[in-house]
Amino acid sequence: MTTAELLNGIEFDKDGYMVDAGAWTPEIAEALAAEEGITLTDRHWVVINFARQEYAANGDAPTIRRITKRTDVSTKELYQLFPDGPAKQAARIAGLPKPTGCI
Repeated sequence: MTTAELLNGIEFDKDGYMVDAGAWTPEIAEALAAEEGITLTDRHWVVINFARQEYAANGDAPTIRRITKRTDVSTKELYQLFPDGPAKQAARIAGLPKPTGCI
Protein backbone atom coordinates (compact mmCIF):
# COMPACT_ATOMS: atom_id res chain seq x y z
CA MET A 1 0.00 0.00 0.00
CA THR A 2 1.38 3.42 -0.91
CA THR A 3 1.69 6.32 1.51
CA ALA A 4 -1.12 8.15 -0.26
CA GLU A 5 -3.39 5.10 -0.08
CA LEU A 6 -2.60 4.58 3.59
CA LEU A 7 -3.34 8.21 4.49
CA ASN A 8 -6.43 8.44 2.29
CA GLY A 9 -9.47 8.91 4.49
CA ILE A 10 -7.48 10.14 7.49
CA GLU A 11 -8.63 13.59 8.56
CA PHE A 12 -5.97 16.23 9.23
CA ASP A 13 -6.33 19.74 10.63
CA LYS A 14 -5.05 22.85 8.83
CA ASP A 15 -1.57 22.32 10.35
CA GLY A 16 -1.29 18.71 9.17
CA TYR A 17 -2.02 16.96 12.49
CA MET A 18 -4.43 14.04 12.70
CA VAL A 19 -7.87 15.02 13.98
CA ASP A 20 -8.56 11.60 15.54
CA ALA A 21 -5.56 10.25 17.46
CA GLY A 22 -7.48 6.99 17.87
CA ALA A 23 -7.28 6.34 14.11
CA TRP A 24 -3.46 6.22 14.31
CA THR A 25 -1.52 3.03 13.61
CA PRO A 26 2.21 2.30 13.42
CA GLU A 27 1.79 2.02 9.65
CA ILE A 28 0.36 5.54 9.56
CA ALA A 29 3.37 6.71 11.58
CA GLU A 30 5.68 5.18 8.98
CA ALA A 31 3.76 6.94 6.18
CA LEU A 32 3.76 10.31 7.97
CA ALA A 33 7.47 9.98 8.71
CA ALA A 34 8.17 9.13 5.07
CA GLU A 35 6.36 12.32 4.03
CA GLU A 36 8.83 14.20 6.23
CA GLY A 37 11.85 12.33 4.88
CA ILE A 38 12.35 10.31 8.07
CA THR A 39 12.93 6.56 8.28
CA LEU A 40 11.79 5.50 11.73
CA THR A 41 14.29 3.70 13.96
CA ASP A 42 13.95 2.17 17.42
CA ARG A 43 14.98 5.54 18.89
CA HIS A 44 12.17 7.32 17.03
CA TRP A 45 9.75 4.76 18.45
CA VAL A 46 10.92 5.51 22.00
CA VAL A 47 9.78 9.10 21.50
CA ILE A 48 6.61 8.24 19.55
CA ASN A 49 5.44 5.66 22.08
CA PHE A 50 6.21 8.01 24.97
CA ALA A 51 4.30 10.82 23.27
CA ARG A 52 1.26 8.60 22.75
CA GLN A 53 1.36 7.41 26.38
CA GLU A 54 1.59 11.01 27.61
CA TYR A 55 -1.30 12.04 25.38
CA ALA A 56 -3.43 9.16 26.67
CA ALA A 57 -2.64 10.14 30.27
CA ASN A 58 -2.74 13.94 30.01
CA GLY A 59 -4.65 14.82 26.85
CA ASP A 60 -1.77 16.80 25.36
CA ALA A 61 1.37 15.97 23.40
CA PRO A 62 4.52 16.27 25.55
CA THR A 63 6.98 19.13 25.33
CA ILE A 64 10.64 18.66 24.45
CA ARG A 65 11.54 19.10 28.11
CA ARG A 66 9.10 16.40 29.21
CA ILE A 67 10.37 13.99 26.54
CA THR A 68 14.01 14.47 27.56
CA LYS A 69 13.25 14.28 31.30
CA ARG A 70 11.10 11.14 31.09
CA THR A 71 13.00 9.13 28.45
CA ASP A 72 16.65 8.38 27.80
CA VAL A 73 16.59 10.59 24.68
CA SER A 74 18.74 13.70 25.06
CA THR A 75 17.81 17.08 23.62
CA LYS A 76 20.61 16.75 21.05
CA GLU A 77 19.41 13.31 19.95
CA LEU A 78 15.80 14.51 19.85
CA TYR A 79 16.76 17.25 17.38
CA GLN A 80 18.67 14.67 15.30
CA LEU A 81 15.66 12.35 15.23
CA PHE A 82 13.09 15.06 14.51
CA PRO A 83 15.02 17.95 12.92
CA ASP A 84 12.02 20.11 11.99
CA GLY A 85 10.98 20.93 15.56
CA PRO A 86 11.09 17.79 17.70
CA ALA A 87 7.92 18.15 19.80
CA LYS A 88 5.79 19.19 16.84
CA GLN A 89 7.24 16.71 14.38
CA ALA A 90 7.09 13.83 16.87
CA ALA A 91 3.48 14.69 17.73
CA ARG A 92 2.52 14.77 14.05
CA ILE A 93 4.11 11.37 13.36
CA ALA A 94 2.57 9.98 16.57
CA GLY A 95 -0.87 11.02 15.29
CA LEU A 96 -1.38 13.57 18.04
CA PRO A 97 -2.68 17.14 17.98
CA LYS A 98 -0.18 19.99 17.77
CA PRO A 99 1.42 20.50 21.20
CA THR A 100 -0.03 23.43 23.12
CA GLY A 101 2.56 23.79 25.89
CA CYS A 102 6.01 25.28 25.72
CA ILE A 103 7.78 23.68 22.81
